[in-house]
Amino acid sequence: MIHNKIVVGISHGDINGISYEVIIKSLMDSRIFDFCIPVVYGSAKVAAYHRKALNIGNFSLNNIKSADEASPKRANIINCLDDNIRVELGKSTSIAGEASLISLEKAVEDLKEGKIDVLVTAPINKDNIQSDKFDFPGHTEYLTKESNSKDSLMLMVCDNLRVGVVTTHLPLNKVSEAITEEAILEKLRIMNKALVHDFKIIKPKIAVMGLNPHSGDNGLLGQEEIDVIIPTIQKANEEGILALGPYPADGFFGSDNFRKFDAVLAMYHDQGLVPFKALAFDAGVNYTAGLDFIRTSPGHGTAFEIAGIGKASEVSFRNAIYLACDIYRNRIEYQEISKNPLEHQEISDKEDEVPELE
Repeated sequence: MIHNKIVVGISHGDINGISYEVIIKSLMDSRIFDFCIPVVYGSAKVAAYHRKALNIGNFSLNNIKSADEASPKRANIINCLDDNIRVELGKSTSIAGEASLISLEKAVEDLKEGKIDVLVTAPINKDNIQSDKFDFPGHTEYLTKESNSKDSLMLMVCDNLRVGVVTTHLPLNKVSEAITEEAILEKLRIMNKALVHDFKIIKPKIAVMGLNPHSGDNGLLGQEEIDVIIPTIQKANEEGILALGPYPADGFFGSDNFRKFDAVLAMYHDQGLVPFKALAFDAGVNYTAGLDFIRTSPGHGTAFEIAGIGKASEVSFRNAIYLACDIYRNRIEYQEISKNPLEHQEISDKEDEVPELE
């Protein structure tokens, strides 16, 4: 933290998509400098290309060589790429994939060294970024490996809804075998801890979805609920995690029951993300819970089809910056109030052992 402001590192994502558009639009709001110092890991030349394509003339980035040089009153950029980098709006290219990884690696390096406080990742293309250095389905898996955490949780967040998933970027035909007691319980533990530490919810209530239609209809449509999910919920309850379910996903989201819970744990990617994005596509944020550092991302992808034409909404990206900063503060506050817990006191029910008050 510099000048009592949170230093927000931003990896620029795919240079041919809408990443620079949503980054620039978010940082054009000067109010953001009241609480954070943005540092973009990317290319001033690429940023200028996008500004020209979008006809944005009243914005500039402050060129710096290191995050500790960042101006607290400006949007800063660290050049990570060769000046000869080529932008091809709307296209998936190997050059763009390499550029995505270079930015991400440098931002993560600075994050781990404490040069930035939080990381906000702009969208990458999960195909063109693949290489010998990046053999992961997405950001979540890569960042989990880069952290000191053994596991993480993709948690989609908006004002009135938080949705996590047991399995993330996994083919549908492999989901059932991945729905194990160990997997569900670990995600519930991560979710419960994040709700307490990162969102300041004292006793969070978590809804757990079933895997099969109608949560299996008592075994008629599948045994996973009976054999795995229900016993795991019971174990979670024994650990003090207030998890309830399993609920059929269609009726749960369709009836607004999600509003009665602090978070929802879905079994697989589309079961959780389809209703979430239907309800909060423009505003939702992707938060990777369970890591020893803080990472958020907008809830959308590269959107090649609208790159460079000025139609991209920056709301989700701006919310990702806000959420990262909120979680940073919440973690500090939780650490402060947890430093000196009160000693456990035994209370006797025997009248003659109750001390007299002076």
